[in-house]
Amino acid sequence: MGTSVLAARTECIRWDDCRPAPISRYFCQHPRASRHEAGPILPCSKGTALMDRRQALQTMAGAASCALLPAMPAHAQSYPARPVRWLVPFPPGGTMDQVVRAVAQGMQGRFGQTLVIENKPGAGTVIAVDQVAKSAPDGYTLVTVANSFTINPSLYAKLPYDTEHAFTPVALLGATANILVGRPGLEPKTLPQLIAYAKRHPGKLTYASFGTGTSAHLAGEMLKQMAGVDILHVPYKGGVPALTDILGGQVDLMINNLPDMLPYLANGKLRGYGVTSKTRSALAPDLPTIAEQGYPDFETNSWYGVLAPAGTPAAVVAYLNQAINGSLEASSTRTTLGGMGFDVAPGAPSQLGALIAKDLKLNAKLVRDANIKLD
Repeated sequence: MGTSVLAARTECIRWDDCRPAPISRYFCQHPRASRHEAGPILPCSKGTALMDRRQALQTMAGAASCALLPAMPAHAQSYPARPVRWLVPFPPGGTMDQVVRAVAQGMQGRFGQTLVIENKPGAGTVIAVDQVAKSAPDGYTLVTVANSFTINPSLYAKLPYDTEHAFTPVALLGATANILVGRPGLEPKTLPQLIAYAKRHPGKLTYASFGTGTSAHLAGEMLKQMAGVDILHVPYKGGVPALTDILGGQVDLMINNLPDMLPYLANGKLRGYGVTSKTRSALAPDLPTIAEQGYPDFETNSWYGVLAPAGTPAAVVAYLNQAINGSLEASSTRTTLGGMGFDVAPGAPSQLGALIAKDLKLNAKLVRDANIKLD
């Protein structure tokens, strides 16, 4: 159990059985589609978009109308009527834990009940995520997920939950940029020089990750595929030993969170080759992105989003989304998270749904093409 955030009571909305769509709503549903397509971004194989502009407007209007419904008959349940559990699938004190607690603190005064932050690490986030999948769809159990949520289906032969159908997107919290760093003794000084060196010496360079199948591993494989180079992957059991070895010169390269790497870049213990976001980071505006150095399609960030069980009423999802976005837009929350290098991204639940659909497809291809398997 974690810290509780007490909020002043506000007027509770009432809801009927409006039902927002699960994550699968954001995939192409055409019967002849041979693979998943992220609906709001990519059309179905016959050119019929999963969600066109009119459908999107109707969906948003429906969600808004649910949120603004007048008081329902006495038998209708009001929300929130009791404390809400918010699961974090990582230990206390980590980046996700800090982000969730900052957002929950910012919801104080915007939410009608106590938010109980509960840390449930284990099994690559599967334990916490599965608990929410099996919870009642009433808005009283939430979970924050990250990139691993979209990687696990391609790594594990069988998960205890259905990734595409067991959850309803609530809100995207935001993302942290990553950076490709190298030990200072490396001959190449820039990313183009690094790629040229790797092509001249296939298999000589090594890159560390936090473990097989982690987002850092897949980011490295993405760069290898785009650049057409052979760099040896060295998996570690966590970020600390990986960082220790690159600082000690045992491995050559690593992709890690930009905020965590800034002190080592400043003191010259590591060299930065490129930020993984589409645009430069405000934390390090002088560092170029990988995209601007010849790989325009390269983009990978460490994002966090909030899910509820599938079937959670639309009015409840809208209430939660509004409360979370209100916190993300508050100057105090932005200041706290900005200091951590976390860029907030308030928006509709569909924003998170589209991101998950896109990453599920992308990561499945990366895992398949690189033949990544868990030991």
